[in-house]
Amino acid sequence: MNIPAVLAQELSLKLWQVEAAIRLIDDGNTIPFIARYRKEVTGSLDDQSLRALTDRLKYLRNLDEQREKVRAAISEQGALTDEISASLDAAETLAEIEDIYRPFRPKRKTRASIAKEKGLQPLADLIYQQKPDSPPPLELAAAYIDPEKGVNSAEEALQGAQDIIAEMISDDPGIRRRLRAVCMENGELVSKAAQEDTGVYQLYSDFHRPLKRTANHQVLAINRGEREEFLKVQVAFDRERGVGIACSAHVREGSPCTETVRAAAADAYDRLIFPSIEREIRSEITDRASEDAIKVFALNLRHLLLQPPLRGRVVLGIDPGYRTGCKLAVVDQTGKVLDTGVIYPVPPHSKIEQSKQIVTAMIKNHRVQVIAIGNGTASRETEVFVAGLIRELDMGLSYMVVSEAGASVYSASELAALEFPEFDVSLRSAVSIARRLQDPLAELVKIEPKAIGVGQYQHDMPQKRLSEALDGVVESCVNLVGVDLNTASAPLLARVSGLSASVAKNIVSYREQNGAFKSRFELIKVPKLGPKTFEQCAGFLRVPESEDVLDNTAVHPESYDAARKLLSLCGFSAEDVKNKKVSSLPQKAEEMGIARLAEQLNIGEPTLLDIISELTRPGRDPRDELPAPMLRTDVMSIEDLKPGMELAGTVRNVTDFGAFVDIGVHQDGLVHISQISSSFIRHPSEAVKVGDIVTVWVMNVDVPRSRISLTMKPPKQQ
Repeated sequence: MNIPAVLAQELSLKLWQVEAAIRLIDDGNTIPFIARYRKEVTGSLDDQSLRALTDRLKYLRNLDEQREKVRAAISEQGALTDEISASLDAAETLAEIEDIYRPFRPKRKTRASIAKEKGLQPLADLIYQQKPDSPPPLELAAAYIDPEKGVNSAEEALQGAQDIIAEMISDDPGIRRRLRAVCMENGELVSKAAQEDTGVYQLYSDFHRPLKRTANHQVLAINRGEREEFLKVQVAFDRERGVGIACSAHVREGSPCTETVRAAAADAYDRLIFPSIEREIRSEITDRASEDAIKVFALNLRHLLLQPPLRGRVVLGIDPGYRTGCKLAVVDQTGKVLDTGVIYPVPPHSKIEQSKQIVTAMIKNHRVQVIAIGNGTASRETEVFVAGLIRELDMGLSYMVVSEAGASVYSASELAALEFPEFDVSLRSAVSIARRLQDPLAELVKIEPKAIGVGQYQHDMPQKRLSEALDGVVESCVNLVGVDLNTASAPLLARVSGLSASVAKNIVSYREQNGAFKSRFELIKVPKLGPKTFEQCAGFLRVPESEDVLDNTAVHPESYDAARKLLSLCGFSAEDVKNKKVSSLPQKAEEMGIARLAEQLNIGEPTLLDIISELTRPGRDPRDELPAPMLRTDVMSIEDLKPGMELAGTVRNVTDFGAFVDIGVHQDGLVHISQISSSFIRHPSEAVKVGDIVTVWVMNVDVPRSRISLTMKPPKQQ
């Protein structure tokens, strides 16, 4: 298989782009590095295109490896023919290769293998030939009666021969390929209730839908219902049509043996082929659904990680709780912990006045500006308490309810214990909640991505594949934003292109022993950080304290000379960049001609344009261009909601069927896909993303079940 050619066709890329990307990947370059600093080589392939290419490259290489293993295994048996070899070469999936190998795979004891041991293969061959002048099958079988071999009658011999023919038909890769395709096109996914259920699986208690039109989230929900024994699931397909396909290549009319072969084909379909194809189809639609869910999860995670930080604010984080109280942590503008405490404003203690005194003292002593409340147990009551206190104090305070998904995972981790050895688990959670509001990316990288909770059915997906995809998103986000070399934690540094966890720890150790880094080039002194690692990571690390302003940009050190020469040619200096007096640089470069300048500087045009962009905005954070987090000063309850009410909210999660929006009543409301846009959309992610501030209207409120239906269509468009 010509893998680059296949990839170019599948991904709609030019062959030279694919070949260049493969060379760079095989040479040990990371995806962020290739996407950012090797644009000329790949034709400016972006991060997502390169990840898709990498995933598919792994699959195709694995496919080729399996193809050659099967070819060798068949060859060892002396059974490899030009036809089989050509079929292997043409196979495009692992399932097709498995179909070809099936007849040659060593089998456990089967009815057919037992019949062969009894010497019935010649009888099966005679019957399968279906000669017009053949004697009747029972008459042929009579010659194979042999009590010593366990064949006591002609009927037993005939049954054994039929078992051999059935297995042979079952092993026909062409039949399996055709049946799989026809069943996928015309079959149905059916689920029935296995036991009484008035809950989440009620919708699927009598469900049947064409396989090709079953939504991915329905597949995952049905699978979970089956696993939890609430549902019985099957693939329904017209048996008569299936048997007809099994017969089509093996039954020849006009022979006394025809009906025996037809019966063997029907047995092969019922006992061997369809159960196997049903499993394969269930597996295929599950893989497809999982892959789609992983993509949605990854997209949500990306938008969550890239939420704009709340810079320059002192934040009070609250981890709510009933019996054990609400844990408090005040952090300064840099995330440093200033104070901690515990209050008991909610039942069963309800020490409201005492709690007010403690929180008020903290707010005044540390000049707290924003309060972050975790959205877990007792969050609602804590929010009511905080909103009341804000009204009383009238100091311009605001608050935000922050998702605490994964906070407990972090606070109980070895990393949290090292970071805050003096705090108990719940106090660490309060710190994490405060920091999540200050800088979501820096805090969330400390948590296993799948614990962050912005996906569907994450526990039902292939965990290795999910982890790979989500880790790729975290890596992409960290490197897009860039990392301050002098303040970043080891977990954040470990997500930087080219840096392993051990090298990240070495960087922190070096910083602690030698003080702040004074330039990017000082990285070379860090143990185990060699030239290749420096090449991969340097452009993504920022040193705001450096005397060289380029160290606080995404300009790679390999391009420093070109950047300085560019400034000189355009009449600027490094001091101008520091003082942000180079706003006219893009215009001057355009006037001089981008192509001519790139040639003079001996760099590619994409690199030149990136350098110009970085010099005009040194130290920029791409997250600052997004809408700021939505802060609140008062609280509403679900009982306050009325149909038609207009509200502003924040998108918290996007799924296949809609978007969940936080409208400040503790329970997120659902905007069904049909209510997101007046225009047709295939998926909610086409119109909204996690973190978006949206205007919604209340459609329906079910207080007993805590369900809120919202719409994003203005009333006149509904």
